[in-house]
Amino acid sequence: MAESLEYGAFMEKFTLRPGPSPLDHHQLPLSGLTFAVKDIFDVDGYVTGFGNPDWARTHSAATSTAPAVLDVLRAGATCVGKTIMDEMAYCIYGENKHYGTPRNPCAPERVPGGSSSGSAVAVGAMLVDFSLGTDTGASVRLPASYCGILGFRPSHDTVSTVGVLPFAQSFDTVGWFARDPVILNLVGRVLLHLPDADPTRPTQIIIPEDCFCLSSVPSERTAQILVKSVEKLFGGQFVKHVILGDYVKDNVPSLQHFMDKENEGQEYDIPSLAALSSIMQLLQRYEFKSNHAEWVTKVNPDLGPGISGRVWKAIRTTQENIDICNSVRSELRAALTALLGDHGILAIPTAPGDPPKLQTDPATLARFRARAFNLLSIAGLSGFCQVSIPLGMHNNLPVSISLLAKHGSDAFLLSIVETLYDTLKGEIAMLRE
Repeated sequence: MAESLEYGAFMEKFTLRPGPSPLDHHQLPLSGLTFAVKDIFDVDGYVTGFGNPDWARTHSAATSTAPAVLDVLRAGATCVGKTIMDEMAYCIYGENKHYGTPRNPCAPERVPGGSSSGSAVAVGAMLVDFSLGTDTGASVRLPASYCGILGFRPSHDTVSTVGVLPFAQSFDTVGWFARDPVILNLVGRVLLHLPDADPTRPTQIIIPEDCFCLSSVPSERTAQILVKSVEKLFGGQFVKHVILGDYVKDNVPSLQHFMDKENEGQEYDIPSLAALSSIMQLLQRYEFKSNHAEWVTKVNPDLGPGISGRVWKAIRTTQENIDICNSVRSELRAALTALLGDHGILAIPTAPGDPPKLQTDPATLARFRARAFNLLSIAGLSGFCQVSIPLGMHNNLPVSISLLAKHGSDAFLLSIVETLYDTLKGEIAMLRE
């Protein structure tokens, strides 16, 4: 208990033991493992707090448990509590002015990432074996990157979000964190209800040079480690280099309207991806408003400064451009599906650089956020699955890379992580020698 308090990961501690099963308990896939859940999941008898005391005060205890939580309990895991999150899931940094900021176990002076901050910290600090979070815009991938652990955002609408407070339903996903790729895969197979299957070789690994140029971390510490690992395992013929921004611009025709309107005169490294980011955030604001405008306007909750601005901007959102945004989303999914094919992998930096320092000034954070969503909107808007993989430390800060696969290829992506992981670790170790 003292250790978990030290990291500030938990909202409350309790124990939920595995439910009855026709199998011997030791035969269950998650037997003996512990996990925590973000305070956005319903757990019978507990108030789902949504990261904000005004929300907790104005809502009753849940009368049922979210199916995703029940799935991992039935698979033999034990839940040990609920974790802190950013208020209303509307932040990517992990700082909560009411409940405190969970301490990043990799870099205590840096933010842990959000909004699934406590869930990532609980895994990174070895307080649990795995944890559940949600990812709408970034909220599993970014904390995983910042805390030096594995984080999986599944294909949209493949894991049940029943009993999970909504942010923007056409983007919301239930994701999970782990330190071990085997556990990541096991949890994924339970949540996705996947049968056991032999690993599939990738047909290509696509390295978008422009995306890696967005990152302040040198590509020798990210893309090159991946390329060397892929060459050792599968051969060099699998690696392909592209300029993703140009591909998106040329193959998502409805995007042109948005680039002309939204990005004129603004400085972005990858204009087409910046336009995708704008579209994703507009759609999410519109859906957030549909879900929460009534409560926000009635209660006028006490929100952190950055979050307050985003929430009220969402409440003022109109339907303008919604149809064209949805056209872009459909075209993007088709274009990226054509690029990757059945067993292709797209590699990108999870984040555009090092985790920001705690209490960084808002203007610096806004610039960082804009660059981050250039990368994060690719899976967010397409609905593709994405995994963030830790690649050790660079300048005493955690480094990661992300792999994306087409919608519905979650089993393939999970098995690729397990296949690659030890070779990646070997390449990182060679850098230290």
